[in-house]
Amino acid sequence: MTDVQTRTEAETTHQCASTGTTSTRRCILVGAGALGATAVLAACGTAGTSTNPNGSDFDANPAPAGSTAAGAEGGGDSGDTGGGSAEVLVAASKVTVGGGVITDKLVVTQPTEGTFKAFSKVCTHQGCEVSEIKDGQIICRCHNSFFSVKDGAPTSGPAQQPLAETKVELDGDNVVVSA
Repeated sequence: MTDVQTRTEAETTHQCASTGTTSTRRCILVGAGALGATAVLAACGTAGTSTNPNGSDFDANPAPAGSTAAGAEGGGDSGDTGGGSAEVLVAASKVTVGGGVITDKLVVTQPTEGTFKAFSKVCTHQGCEVSEIKDGQIICRCHNSFFSVKDGAPTSGPAQQPLAETKVELDGDNVVVSA
């Protein structure tokens, strides 16, 4: 029987560094593990860009208060002529009855003719963004949660809480955030 002597990772790392040779299998494996751990930790960092890959409402370059987001459907123009500052979400003609439209921040639906609703597009299950509207359902494909276009309530899937509602109204030909 052979005597097996174990070394701690610190001893192995020190040995690899002090001998100047990194050709041993143990040194290569220790180095690869350290490189892998560095890559994982780097992936957890935050980027300094305006796009957010996590799908949350955070924006590194927020629009000034009272302004409309630059990429909002409806052109980002509120049509404001100096009175109030109603934020245009989408042209009403783009929102089908029983369906809806997903904008930069919200899901705008028309459950019945002339009735418009808006809900957060962030799923209440684990924060993914909803991705489609089909057959009267707002759908989050991350974990297959389904929400009603009528009230944002979950109808199936793991989500247990309704989508947060934002009050909207029809202003001319546009659906806008209510004051």
